[in-house]
Amino acid sequence: MTDTAIAQQVLQEARAWIGTPYVHQASVKHAGCDCLGLVRGVWRGVLGEEPEEAPAYTADWSEISGQEALWAAARRNLLVKPTRVPALGDVILFRMRDGAMAKHLGIQSCIGETPAFIHAFGGHAVVESPLSAPWARRVVARFSYPIQSVEEAS
Repeated sequence: MTDTAIAQQVLQEARAWIGTPYVHQASVKHAGCDCLGLVRGVWRGVLGEEPEEAPAYTADWSEISGQEALWAAARRNLLVKPTRVPALGDVILFRMRDGAMAKHLGIQSCIGETPAFIHAFGGHAVVESPLSAPWARRVVARFSYPIQSVEEAS
């Protein structure tokens, strides 16, 4: 399978979640999810069983401990990519405020002149949004799902 085919599989699954209501800690297509739940749901739709169970978390998770828990989990389960080299299907990690823990995820859906990403955030359903300058400034890491193309596996 080529990288393009893999990206299309990820995007097809992510787009199938558009309209899913925002529900904190949930990960059920059409019923509810948060940003982590979307990334987890796409994993299940493309790869099958999740590699680890997500712990319970509050809206202020990681801030009390000062630990980059979401970033650490992404490094354990996804493939780290160069932050400034966007590709379709990338999982993007955002820091929503300077000095805060990185706590928002999305999936790159368009690159080039009109970059966009699919994500879930409080008060909204899963949406596809422009990856505008204010969002792009908040990107701190990029990952890909651990799917290898035939060429890479050889």
